[in-house]
Amino acid sequence: MNLLSGFCYFCMYLFNNMKILFAAKTHEYLINELQKAGHTCVTKLLSNSGELEAEISGYEGIIINSRFVIDKTIIDKAPLLRFIARVGAGMESIDVDYLGLKGILWFNSPEGNRQAVGEHTLGLLLNLLNKLHIADRQVREGKWLREENRGTELSGKTIGIIGYGNMGSAFARCLYGFDLNVIAYDKYKTNYSDEFVCEKSLKEVFSQADIVSIHVPLTDETRYMVNNSFIKSFQKNFYLLNTARGSMLKTADLVENLKTGKVLGAGLDVLEYESPSFEKLSFADYPAPMQYLVKAPNVILTPHIAGWSVEANYKHAKVLAEKILNAFR
Repeated sequence: MNLLSGFCYFCMYLFNNMKILFAAKTHEYLINELQKAGHTCVTKLLSNSGELEAEISGYEGIIINSRFVIDKTIIDKAPLLRFIARVGAGMESIDVDYLGLKGILWFNSPEGNRQAVGEHTLGLLLNLLNKLHIADRQVREGKWLREENRGTELSGKTIGIIGYGNMGSAFARCLYGFDLNVIAYDKYKTNYSDEFVCEKSLKEVFSQADIVSIHVPLTDETRYMVNNSFIKSFQKNFYLLNTARGSMLKTADLVENLKTGKVLGAGLDVLEYESPSFEKLSFADYPAPMQYLVKAPNVILTPHIAGWSVEANYKHAKVLAEKILNAFR
């Protein structure tokens, strides 16, 4: 190796040896893989975007979760930044357009928890139809009520999936074998019918579905997509599942239609009233629609854990490690 080639190799090493801030918890696999590739990983678990803004200036990469809002102000505080990696799927809290203008890469890992989301959504559905949550509480209270807890079978029903990306397609695969008619609508995809799903128009979903599951990202277009008009567009009374984002669903409109029976029941892993950290719930401070959901026997609520499996924790790290290392070879 001559002097010039040696210098070029050294410069390439310096350029690719990034200092990466882990501002959020993730599986150790991600840190280990990045360190093996020669990158310097610094773990400082931060609580909010303000703390991140004060810390970010000296890093080429940052690893975050949904707790952080990454806007133009924060991005401009990071002159060395080459990438942002979001542990998870949703990118609504990150200004990806501005990252693009700055030439900064971004990564997320929807592949990491799609199976977990699919299985959790199926669990919500089976729970709703078979009243497992109700029967369990009653037995614990010494009540043995069988007729009141007759279930409804999935067999023969039509399930409409809105959004057929990582999560929607994983849910369809989880439904395989239940003798169902599984249909899906995706505004941005075509020709995806296979053994698991039949592609349909939104109008066809409205006319055919007995059960509806939401699997679209949160954007300006999808915010409050599930409102009174959307719900009343369905020909049948139906069950509603949302494991995507809480702000896609207008809670007051859902409650109105639960009361009339248009929505037969709901399984919600996400809530309109969530705080960004998903941890500061205070039902006493919530408006009447949320108070209704808490008490409704035909509603199941879980704390944004559909993609929160043990396996998904590792898969997120593996997916991000592959994406980052492939981008900066």
